[in-house]
Amino acid sequence: MNSSYNPGRVAGSLYLLLGFAVFRLQYIPRALFVRGNATATVNNIAAHERLFRFGMISDLLTATFAIFVVLALYRLLKGVNHDQAVLMVILGGPMPAAVYFFNVMNDVAALLFARPADFVSVFEKPQRDAMVLLFLRLHDYGVFTNEIFWGLWLIPFGILVYKSRFLPRILGVWLILNALPYLATSFTGFLWPQYADRVWNNLFPLAFGEAAIMLWLLIKGAKPQPLGDAASSSGAG
Repeated sequence: MNSSYNPGRVAGSLYLLLGFAVFRLQYIPRALFVRGNATATVNNIAAHERLFRFGMISDLLTATFAIFVVLALYRLLKGVNHDQAVLMVILGGPMPAAVYFFNVMNDVAALLFARPADFVSVFEKPQRDAMVLLFLRLHDYGVFTNEIFWGLWLIPFGILVYKSRFLPRILGVWLILNALPYLATSFTGFLWPQYADRVWNNLFPLAFGEAAIMLWLLIKGAKPQPLGDAASSSGAG
């Protein structure tokens, strides 16, 4: 293997691409959605159709990059504990990716009713507006669902980082704590959705664990220890 190859930097670079998620999660709702006003929301989507479509693309890209991120992290951390690395991949890759893809379908349905084609023009305008809000609300609950996976995958990821001996242990602890904002916001979203934003805002500082590990991997990089070295250092401890 080329000595200049650094799997940590590869994982960090891919991790950075997950930032596409912010476009649909944060920018689109702030730019187009008007709380409590279905007509204004629908009119904004219809008037800025291309922007709304870019939101769909951002979800598709995020879903795809998530799979490559966990595979890169698996390659980096599989020597620490294979079973935990596999669990990290399952929870952090295909599971949230599937929800992302499903949520894109919710946005497609919302757009079809906002810019009605012939086959939905049989509905009256208030009915179409209500359908748009229905699919946008389903998208919100898809996000609450995904937050379960966004939180759970960080637990085996954090444990692997903590045990790795080639990454700072504090980052592993921070990643495990980073699971709490996602899980708490998810359960709050299903039980008391009106308080979901407040819960996230209160726990948000813990969510910088992912940013910390991403920056560490990008700047410092990481190379897994040979299995023999890892075993001997473990035995010495």
